[in-house]
Amino acid sequence: FANYCMIMFGRLRLLPKSTYIRSFSDLRTVTLIPGDGIGPEISASVQKIFAAAHAPIDWEPVSVAPVPGVGGKMRIPPEAIKSVQKNKVGLKGPLATAVGKGHQSLNLALRKEFNLYANVRPCKSLEGHATLYKGVDLVTIRENTEGEYSGIEHIIVDGVVQSIKLITEEA
Repeated sequence: FANYCMIMFGRLRLLPKSTYIRSFSDLRTVTLIPGDGIGPEISASVQKIFAAAHAPIDWEPVSVAPVPGVGGKMRIPPEAIKSVQKNKVGLKGPLATAVGKGHQSLNLALRKEFNLYANVRPCKSLEGHATLYKGVDLVTIRENTEGEYSGIEHIIVDGVVQSIKLITEEA
């Protein structure tokens, strides 16, 4: 797995306080990328949940609003990259992708910057919750920096976009 952990919004199971609080020195600084659209609202709610669970986290909020880079190409602000590199863990809210020529998805840019190639989604039945299927206990792992997520697209003619599915041996 990569050297960085980016937590996408998923399920949080609250454990007894004694399970995760050992000492004040366990305080962990976590980069917070609130996102946009509903992202800030969701991020604030997640922060409240972590606070209620007494999770020893010091949040370091950063913006990933694109800034001009070399050649005028928009990129993630260097401060945001440095924060994740320093903290080694981050919580990212939903990010919108600008529509139009020359706009790279910020989600894809973050995944590529930190080599976050694995989208790991556990799925387990919870006792006491009626669902269509019982006894589910599986994990789906999806590669999310290549293939359909490589971001190599161009317009052939008006109304026709070609998307290239790139897969390398490294991935």
